[in-house]
Amino acid sequence: MIVAAVLFAYAALLSTVAPRLLRGAHWAERAPRLGIMVWQVLGASALTAAVLAGLALSVPTVRVSTDLAELLQACVMALTAQYATPGGASAGAAGAVLALAGLGRVAWCTGEALLRIRRERRAHREVLDMVGRPDTTRGLVVLDHEEPAAYCLPGRHRRTVITTGALHALADDQLVAVLAHERAHQTERHDAVLAWAQALARAFPRVPLFRIGEAEISRLVEMRADDVAAARSGRLITAAALLAVAGGRAPAAAISAGGSTAARRVRRLIEPHHPLSRLRIAAGSLTAAIALAVPLLVVGGPAAAATQLNYCPDGTPAAQVTTMR
Repeated sequence: MIVAAVLFAYAALLSTVAPRLLRGAHWAERAPRLGIMVWQVLGASALTAAVLAGLALSVPTVRVSTDLAELLQACVMALTAQYATPGGASAGAAGAVLALAGLGRVAWCTGEALLRIRRERRAHREVLDMVGRPDTTRGLVVLDHEEPAAYCLPGRHRRTVITTGALHALADDQLVAVLAHERAHQTERHDAVLAWAQALARAFPRVPLFRIGEAEISRLVEMRADDVAAARSGRLITAAALLAVAGGRAPAAAISAGGSTAARRVRRLIEPHHPLSRLRIAAGSLTAAIALAVPLLVVGGPAAAATQLNYCPDGTPAAQVTTMR
């Protein structure tokens, strides 16, 4: 029971306190890739802790002998002892429901999101094949439309799309920046990052960590692509390019260079750039790794300690086998 309580408390703490501390964090804007990783790790850690807490309630941890027969006997006796009482059976059933419902909900929402995105992208690619003009020199598809817009369709059959309005509005160096931005999304698989964040937010819409995390990850992937473009074309040129296509609309399945975050991103590019030091990035990465490992350590610590002890020596009745949580 102690293990389950610790895991529940840890999951609740991450789900409520972490998003308040991290939302809009300035350090994340200085290192968007680290920020994306931290949000992903915290989401995975909270989800893992909740599922393991349910499993800890439904399956007791047994102090076992090194003998296989005694190990199986100890497991059977521990399960029988737990589910023989109404309280133990209720706790075990609740834990099993929590673990299975959580995993099932995530799997359902993830599969639904992937199928929907795949369907929307396929439909839009068919439209592009009919009305778009391939530009093989620059590796993009040109749409005849007066509104300046640029976006990409990630995936196996990726497309980088730009309108004639954007071609007229952008100077050559600005066009290079926009294309670098969109290709950064494709190269770093930001579509998968966004799909996972959207699936978690849809699966648990009332959990602040997942709801806020989706918005923060969406903002940070754009900043990360901005940084890739700025490294090639310069920050001021990239900022001017974003201004030119900021109002452009894109299909739901695409990732656009514009959007609602464009104004803040332009200010970020214009302001003096102070990236995080390597030491702080390393410290942030280490902290994220520890957060991811905590649920496994909470569960694995008692189990690892139990394997070092023999609680079923020869001649000891099986009824004396004790259980722990």
